Formats: sequence, structure tokens, C-alpha cells
Amino acid sequence: MQQRILILDKERIGRKLQRMAYEIWEHNTKEEEVIIIGIEGSGAAVAWELAKRLKDISGLNVELLTITLNKKEPLAQPITLDKDLNGKAIVLVDDVANSGKTLLYGLKATMDYEPKRILLAVLVDRKHKSFPVSADIVGHSVATTIQDHIEVVCENGEIEAAYLI
Repeated sequence: MQQRILILDKERIGRKLQRMAYEIWEHNTKEEEVIIIGIEGSGAAVAWELAKRLKDISGLNVELLTITLNKKEPLAQPITLDKDLNGKAIVLVDDVANSGKTLLYGLKATMDYEPKRILLAVLVDRKHKSFPVSADIVGHSVATTIQDHIEVVCENGEIEAAYLI
């Protein structure tokens, strides 16, 4: 069995998410509405937490959407959004920026529209990416080797921990 090293526990994750929510608000102080789009799985759990916290601290109308995509084969099925994103402020959220590929395909779905702005937010950012994408809002950065993997563990929609594997 591979060794799992705890990098974020539930308490630290809560503090990181709170700071991230404030950063989203700071970037969108002139907006009335922000659309948070989570990438299915743990990314959607992070998006849900960010949306909840953003509603609590700001006067923003926050809408939450989810993108479903196959992270291993993103072109295996169409990636669609059922919301008009024209002129909207968007925050695309995933749990981990590993290679950057998932975030790029998530961005691709938003490019069917003409949003006002798009921010990328990730709970954990890995520094060895294969694709040219960087998150605007990062909870925790980890310098890893190419062989390392980051896993965010969710149980019943709650983010419990993040591990380096």
C-alpha cells in the first residue's frame, strides 16, 4: 500500500476555504452575482463550501453549478452547462490542480459563452503541471514530484482531508 501523508486536516481545510471565499469576494466586490462552477466529485464539494461561505460573508447573489467531465478522457462525452454565462463573473473550482488538464477542459465549457471574467480556484495546487494553467485562488500549494499524487477525501459531501500519495 502506498504511503499517505496528511497535508490538510478538516480544521485547516476550513480555514483555507474561508480565506478563499474572502479572496473571491475581493475579486468581485463590484458584482451583484457570482457563478461558482464546481468540477464533479471533490471539486463540486469544494465549490459548494466556497459558495456557502461566500453567501455568509458577502451580499453577493451566488449561484452554484456543476460540470461533469471524465477526468481521464475529457473528450469521451460533451461537457455542457445549462446556464447562460454571458456577461457573468465565474469562478471555476476543482479540488486539486494536478496536471491542469481538468481545469482547461472545464474552462473550455465556459468558452461557449462570453463571460465577464473567470477565476480559477483550487483547494490544493500542485506545482508540476503538464498544461499551462494556473489557479487565481489557491488554498494550499504543494511542491511535488511528477510521480506524486494529491488526494482530497470527501465523505457525505464534506471535505475531510487532503493527502500526498
